[in-house]
Amino acid sequence: MSVSLDDESPAELRDTLQRGIKQLGLSTTNEQLDVLMEYLALLVKWNSAFNLSGIKKPAEMVTIHLLDSLSISTYINGRIALDIGSGAGLPGVPLAILNPNKHFILLDSNGKKTRFLFQVKLALKLGNISIENKRIEHYQCKEQIDIVMSRAFSSLPKLVQLCSEVVNGKCKLLAMKGAYPASEIENLPACYNNPKITKLTVPGLNGERHLVEILLNGQC
Repeated sequence: MSVSLDDESPAELRDTLQRGIKQLGLSTTNEQLDVLMEYLALLVKWNSAFNLSGIKKPAEMVTIHLLDSLSISTYINGRIALDIGSGAGLPGVPLAILNPNKHFILLDSNGKKTRFLFQVKLALKLGNISIENKRIEHYQCKEQIDIVMSRAFSSLPKLVQLCSEVVNGKCKLLAMKGAYPASEIENLPACYNNPKITKLTVPGLNGERHLVEILLNGQC
């Protein structure tokens, strides 16, 4: 599937993506690279009609969406991961492509965005994702969720409140943030006020990126 471009070719985009994945310390097959590029093509195509992202240029999407999402791949432990406020499938879809042995639940309340996600699942034949068109407050999972992911969805205090009401047993929250979220950390409930903070380096991205890890127990 070819990507609609202004100044760059699909081959150049693929090379940028492949180099970035290597810089992240990750490995990928040619088939997985093909699927990531197909996802990029779908994102570009549907973005014009569904306003999935404020980023319009494919080259910027490679860095800001694909590589940024994949920067937390090594932190995905366990079998089932819930991506809340998934939007266009970020970070869930890129992570699902590189982690076929794990299952990713993409949760979003926006009907247009979940329709896009259903199209992605069908077109890319991603059997390890499921899509839920719901608010997190109304979501229940029959299975044990091991990881909850969030990319620019809400503040940390709100996130732990919402997630603690959904998960059963121990679960880790991975919150992707830009600048170090000092005020959000200060306002966390006392039982969650010692999160692990990791500064992430995303190839080609100049802005700050941080990953906040919080162990949830549903009883705070």
